[in-house]
Amino acid sequence: MQHLDIIVCGCGPGGMAAALLLHRAGHRVRIFEQFETPQPVGSGLMLQPTGMAVLEDLGLAQRMRGLGRRIDRLFGRVVPSNRIVLDVRYDALAGGEIRGLAVHRGALFVVLYDAVRLAGIPVETARTVARVDRAAGGRTILVLSDGERLQPVDLIVDALGARSPIADQVEPDCIHKPLPYGALWATVPWPGDGPGNPFGAHDLEQRYATARLMVGVLPVGRRHESGPQEATFFWSVKPCDYESWRAAGLDAWKSQARAVWPQTEALLAAITDPDQLVLASYGHHTLRRPVGEGIAVIGDAAHATSPQLGQGANMALLDALALSRSLEASSALPTALAGYAQRRRRHVRLYQAMSAVFTPFYQSDSRVLPVLRDHLVQPLCAVPGVPRLLAAIVAGSIGRPLNGLTGSAAQKAAEPSPASG
Repeated sequence: MQHLDIIVCGCGPGGMAAALLLHRAGHRVRIFEQFETPQPVGSGLMLQPTGMAVLEDLGLAQRMRGLGRRIDRLFGRVVPSNRIVLDVRYDALAGGEIRGLAVHRGALFVVLYDAVRLAGIPVETARTVARVDRAAGGRTILVLSDGERLQPVDLIVDALGARSPIADQVEPDCIHKPLPYGALWATVPWPGDGPGNPFGAHDLEQRYATARLMVGVLPVGRRHESGPQEATFFWSVKPCDYESWRAAGLDAWKSQARAVWPQTEALLAAITDPDQLVLASYGHHTLRRPVGEGIAVIGDAAHATSPQLGQGANMALLDALALSRSLEASSALPTALAGYAQRRRRHVRLYQAMSAVFTPFYQSDSRVLPVLRDHLVQPLCAVPGVPRLLAAIVAGSIGRPLNGLTGSAAQKAAEPSPASG
């Protein structure tokens, strides 16, 4: 592929990873960001082996590991019975070093943004995107919300998230389905790794009351090298009930949280203002084809879903790598974009489908699904092969998304066979 003029819209993990990969390949890249100052949005997340393989390719994995917290297990109980209804262990996979990495979104942002600045990639802020137009000669024009029309470029990478106006142009009839449950997220001090800490030092722990309430604690390491160890605390809530939650007051909510999970008392004490809890709303959509003429759509703009399987940032990183590799593999832009769509189709559709199936068992108004969950999970986990399959799903390796994208060593480390070992 000849060197292209490229605008990446969005300064999130997917957008910055795409900019770095495309810049490294010799393309002329700029990032457009709507905020006055680029900044992370959100609290904690899980980097799976697939996402870490992309950061490894960028040379950023070592710093990321130094900031994050290794996660060995995803574990959850239903209250009040204390029955185990989630128990996924990475060591069920072959290759004992395969683990997840919990990080604060701020840490992931800093690692990628520092790399963007070091590479000299221009970041233009306060640039809100409205739409794209076609120019004479087949190039693409980005139109901003103030009506400014930029000079034509060869490619626009849409990393604007689930509410992207560009993605809506690429597929105007895409069905966006809001999910009934979201979550309140807060960052709190981690209570240390000593014997007085009731939480697993390397566990994502959750508690459930039917499927209407989910509470979680995730240790996320540090936001920067000199920062303190932190955790994220999350509480499921319907976005339509958010104002009622605020009106009821923190004390009423804390009493409810203590009743569900008494050990969270120390974490709750660090929350003194409702504004410390940020509301996240979720939706589900999948573009049939995440490309248009001179446009590539990546991340949540192309495929949004619930965070139940912990794949969001990882899928965006994989999209960025697949796009870069597709441009390297073809001498014609339309062929390269078709190749990008083809590389990601299977993996995206598999995980969108699995997320749609699993989410109602843990976040929904259903009365039947949580009963099935509570009585079937433990017996199923005793079936040979099921623990390995669940670990492979969480690790992001079902569908082998890294095939042909990374070196064989990185691919083997990130994508062990769920049936081996």
